[in-house]
Amino acid sequence: MKNEIDEKIENFIKKVELSKENKLDLSKDEDLSIAIMNLISIEEHFFFTAKKTQNEKYFDLLNEVRSVRKEMLKKIIKNEDGEVWCISKHLLAASMRLMEVGTKSLGQNNKKEANEFFEKAFDIYNLFWGINLGAISTENIKKIDDQSVDAKDEKKSVLKKLGDLVRAAIDCCIE
Repeated sequence: MKNEIDEKIENFIKKVELSKENKLDLSKDEDLSIAIMNLISIEEHFFFTAKKTQNEKYFDLLNEVRSVRKEMLKKIIKNEDGEVWCISKHLLAASMRLMEVGTKSLGQNNKKEANEFFEKAFDIYNLFWGINLGAISTENIKKIDDQSVDAKDEKKSVLKKLGDLVRAAIDCCIE
């Protein structure tokens, strides 16, 4: 007997297959998600610049960028429930920061550490897409166990399994 999670995953996979048939360009949304990450980062920089320089005009710029970021998030996040919206924003922000720390490690020729940060960044990014493409239900989530995504593959974490699904859904090579 199929449980509710298995049915949702099957429905998600069907959506992925339909999107491939219709050549849905999810790369546009993926590009937009990266732009949103950068907008969040710009907001952070305006905040710190305002505080470090004691120049409150940077808060006005922060507010303008925030308005753009909110507008762009609406294009991707279909479920605007308060927590889904906020979680999505923070997932993108965390992913961006982990990428930046990984890039700094790479610049210091510490490839192993960089790869660890990059893996975490990608896992968090996949979690964002899992929530926003409906692969993960946000209703009544208490705990996502290791068998929620693919009971056949016991060696992968939930985030890794989700990454496999998201990679199947988002083809960044479509032009």
